[in-house]
Amino acid sequence: MKWILTGCGAGLLLFAAFMPARAAEQQQAAPQNDLREFRIGMKAEDLPKSGYKDLSCIAAPGQKLPGWEAYRQCPKDASGLHEVGFRYDEDANLLARLNDKYGGTRVGGHPVLVSLLLDDQGQMAGIRIVTDPNARLYMHKKAFLLGQQAKARYGDEGWTCTQGSPSENEQPVGAVFVKERCEKITPTRHIIVERDLFRHPGEDLKQFVDDSKITILPGG
Repeated sequence: MKWILTGCGAGLLLFAAFMPARAAEQQQAAPQNDLREFRIGMKAEDLPKSGYKDLSCIAAPGQKLPGWEAYRQCPKDASGLHEVGFRYDEDANLLARLNDKYGGTRVGGHPVLVSLLLDDQGQMAGIRIVTDPNARLYMHKKAFLLGQQAKARYGDEGWTCTQGSPSENEQPVGAVFVKERCEKITPTRHIIVERDLFRHPGEDLKQFVDDSKITILPGG
């Protein structure tokens, strides 16, 4: 299932609603992307040349990359993959010039950090989406909800979830505590959704852990 999670998602949904029947049929027949122009299995040389900027290594944040093909400069993670972070280029997003809510790097309306996981052959083996911890307080308070959106996008059935309990150093925010990890495996995708919402005792009321992390991998 294609996840239309971009800064201009509403516009794309409207566009799809009024798409000519023949064009809609052609789109359905084409491979479905996982996020914007990105699809698991793509090669580094086929990744978009424009619309994205500030490519860097997640494992070595100071390591900037001139392009996707330089992914080998990024250290491998525990799975042997090179993780390349990037941001959406606002100059290529006309809606961002009209309305701030479409600006920045967003997924499902949430400010996020996005990265691609590439193997040694330059094939895209995963996508990772993490809510931005430096988002404005209004959005940061809602970060744990992005994980719920992701689960709904991939269908409510078939998830295996584990719920954590508060430790001695964790307490609810208000009356809500979330420490959840969910997985769903389909013939084509393996989706992992992790969500947290809690506070450490003694912290300022504006300080709390609130995040969603979504990892999209090949299925099996």
